[in-house]
Amino acid sequence: MLPLLLVLALLPACNTAPPERGATADREPDEAVEVDPLLADHAIPHRVVAEAFTTAPAPADNIDSPASWRAPDGRRWLIATAKTSDTLVVYDGDTGERIREVAGPGTGAGRLDRPNGIAVIDDLVLVVERDNRRVQAFALPGFEPVASFGASELVQPYGLWVRHLGEGYEVIVSDNYMSDEDEDVPPPLAELDRRFRRYALVEHDGEWSATLVGSFGATDAAGAIRIAESLFGDVAHDRLLLAEEDVAVGTRLREYGLDGRYRGRDVGAGLFKAQAEGMALHACDDGSGYWLATDQFKDRSLFHVFDRVSLAHVGAFAGTRTANTDGVWLDMSGNARFPEGVFYAVDDDQGVSAFDWRDIARALSLKTCAN
Repeated sequence: MLPLLLVLALLPACNTAPPERGATADREPDEAVEVDPLLADHAIPHRVVAEAFTTAPAPADNIDSPASWRAPDGRRWLIATAKTSDTLVVYDGDTGERIREVAGPGTGAGRLDRPNGIAVIDDLVLVVERDNRRVQAFALPGFEPVASFGASELVQPYGLWVRHLGEGYEVIVSDNYMSDEDEDVPPPLAELDRRFRRYALVEHDGEWSATLVGSFGATDAAGAIRIAESLFGDVAHDRLLLAEEDVAVGTRLREYGLDGRYRGRDVGAGLFKAQAEGMALHACDDGSGYWLATDQFKDRSLFHVFDRVSLAHVGAFAGTRTANTDGVWLDMSGNARFPEGVFYAVDDDQGVSAFDWRDIARALSLKTCAN
């Protein structure tokens, strides 16, 4: 899943005033429900898939989102954002053993304030910081800070998706700014055209720079994202899936094109009963595969699986204990421990669970990329 000062193309910022540092404390956009939704209260057909492991609980970290990376020695690193300790926690991706912590609280380069979304691409890890209102990029394996961007326009950033584009990367960041009058209420529809910010991140002669190249978000009642956090894209099918977490209008995934336009189709409407959350894509080279999307129940998270091409629902699974999941990450690379890849899901803000993809595929009769 982001020179220390970067070139930013200055577009007009949204007219919502940035919150004072620490003003929103530990509140999240999906915490306004009066009663915690429980999977046990809903008769949703699903299979149970046992976790391969769950990392040791660390409540003080407040884990939000994971990503993974292969180190030069072949070891798989599982990297997770920790919102309260303001760190990145690094685990062994095959065993769940805690290896180290990176960064710490602060506003300077290499420091973090309320890190949320994370993505790894090539040898970069990009991290969204809600309370520093920016994205930082770190070079792996040393976690050297190489880029920081978005502070001029982001208000309450949460999630991101990154892809190769041209000679660099495109980074799309969700910005969950709320109304001026009430931080628990989304702004009017007309002001949701900046729900997502689009950046170009490039490197020249060892120096990184980022440019804001656009913003988007539907402003009609059907396509608007009122509470924005998770997003993920599929380049082969020119598709962005954006999670709508607002239960008042019906939590679901909305389909946009990579151009940022709502396509008039929703995914999982009526299926999600808690809140639509973290997404991952199982992408085969021939264009087939599966989408995975989280329904954030407080007792046990439910993971819906959709066909990559048609977006038809093909099943759902839950772990034996993994609950209240924010971010997820799918690593399709195989090794001795996980020959067909591994799916990571945050467990109740305290750690990360791993699911062997073979177990998921067997439980739901999913096709492999080979067949």
